[in-house]
Amino acid sequence: MPIKFARKLTGAARVQSANRQLGMVLAFVAGAINAGGFLAIHQYTSHMTGIVSAIADNAVLGNTGTIPVALAALCAFTLGAACSALMINFARRRRLHSQYALPLLLEALLLLCFGVAGAQLNARDPLYVSLTMILLCFMMGLQNALITKLSGAEIRTTHITGIVTDIGIELGRMAYWHSGNHPELPPVRADRAHLALLLGLAGCFTGGAFVGAFGFHHAGYAMTLPLAVLLLALVSVPLVDDLRGRRPRLP
Repeated sequence: MPIKFARKLTGAARVQSANRQLGMVLAFVAGAINAGGFLAIHQYTSHMTGIVSAIADNAVLGNTGTIPVALAALCAFTLGAACSALMINFARRRRLHSQYALPLLLEALLLLCFGVAGAQLNARDPLYVSLTMILLCFMMGLQNALITKLSGAEIRTTHITGIVTDIGIELGRMAYWHSGNHPELPPVRADRAHLALLLGLAGCFTGGAFVGAFGFHHAGYAMTLPLAVLLLALVSVPLVDDLRGRRPRLP
């Protein structure tokens, strides 16, 4: 990966194009982790909608034994988001170039831990399943908070419900027919650039899901290695810049 490109993606100085490019990459990673994690523990961990619904369902049905794990997963996602915010603000106060790279570095290390530990443990062990679910939810909260904070809440990467909804809104705007009966009102126009971003995010998440499912099915936990290496490649340049004492050019 070219040094300037890597610095632009995860460095402290931000431009909209870099935010969107990083969002595409992280959507791919999230899709791969979500699909691969499902094959490992039969749970999706990139979004909390299903987990919250499962808590309610199991409470009503009397399956209380599964509720503590689901609550722990929800808390882990929240703590991951909080940890990301803490790391970013800590690094920003010290004017580090790696303020946005540090959460991704932690995600890469945790992903390696998931791969190494998973290869050694029995996937049928309930304790393993619970701890893995909590770990993956923490990682997804970490990543989602990073890209949300970095992009000013324009981009989210760990789930596509909102993305698909926004795609539908933009398509509805594109399909709107102006009859000319109310010329005093502003025209309804689609934001084509935003629509392209949404389609790209949805496509990258879907592509990552296919790659993660295929890779995990055929290579098992070794599939975590290329994903971790990708994240490490993204963060390496800002980290080296900090080690060299290079100060970021902030607006």
